[in-house]
Amino acid sequence: MAYARPWKSLDEQLTLLQSRGMATGNREQAISYLERIGYYRLSAYWYPFRVFQLHQDPNNGRLSATTTDQFHPDTHFLDAVNLYLFDKQLRLLVMDALERVEVAIRVDIAHLLGERSTFAHTDQTQFHPGFSGKQLRGKTAFQHWQDKYSGLLHRSKEDFVRHYRKKYGDDLPIWVAIELWDFGAMSQLFAMMNVADQSRIAAKYDIQDFRVFSSWLRALNYLRNVTAHHSRLWNRNIIDQPKLPSAGQIDWCNHFIGKADLVAKPFLLLAILRHLAKTICPNTEWHQRVKDHLLSFPEAHSAHKRGLNDIGTPTTWQEWW
Repeated sequence: MAYARPWKSLDEQLTLLQSRGMATGNREQAISYLERIGYYRLSAYWYPFRVFQLHQDPNNGRLSATTTDQFHPDTHFLDAVNLYLFDKQLRLLVMDALERVEVAIRVDIAHLLGERSTFAHTDQTQFHPGFSGKQLRGKTAFQHWQDKYSGLLHRSKEDFVRHYRKKYGDDLPIWVAIELWDFGAMSQLFAMMNVADQSRIAAKYDIQDFRVFSSWLRALNYLRNVTAHHSRLWNRNIIDQPKLPSAGQIDWCNHFIGKADLVAKPFLLLAILRHLAKTICPNTEWHQRVKDHLLSFPEAHSAHKRGLNDIGTPTTWQEWW
């Protein structure tokens, strides 16, 4: 279907929202937000305030919902803005923890593999043959990782990279190479490591199953991409969902086991970050800052209220957080 919606001025955008039942308040202020944030980005935050209509299939009785253009009564433009600002601060908190986790696990990998081989990251024999040899689009997983690493190396403008390449060539020792890896490169390399190596690092974080820990890194990489691109985190459905350990292994995980609706939401990833951050730095107060922020969730004017349950918080989360 060809896209045929016309360009609209900021004033016309606001008039359109008013025609759909949104209270826009101070018009000049609302237009200022549209100018700085953009209609499309804000639309992700007023979408939950739109009216949904239920339809029942006469053949099988199944219910389905469609979204109308109309807003619930008393929905204000600032309801969406306040949600956006709340989400923005949440993403900043997430990026803070992700940096700590990424740096620490890079060091874990380099310290473990580097003891056996200075250039372990370029030597496929240092990895699990079944994991690293998996075929993907005509190449092994290890070859794909090498392509990614080579691109990071040759695009880097860092002084230390220029120094090493000028003096030693392209072969950086693993404890230097880790400074080039992004979260994706790190999690992908971890997934190719031997089971004993993955298990050793996972155990440092009190994870008994290396597959659970590997899935956590993969899910956190997804989270990192969401936050790094300033995408909506609140009320998001998580595509790359993490695995959970068996019941009883980690107390707080028990609140999510068997609850697909909670596993599909962002709060579980916040809980994983809390777990890893407290292991890396036992005196951290990051999780307290997150709790304080979550409890500041903005109250909406709209008759259709939203809340923390939209991000997948178990009812007991404050008891163990």
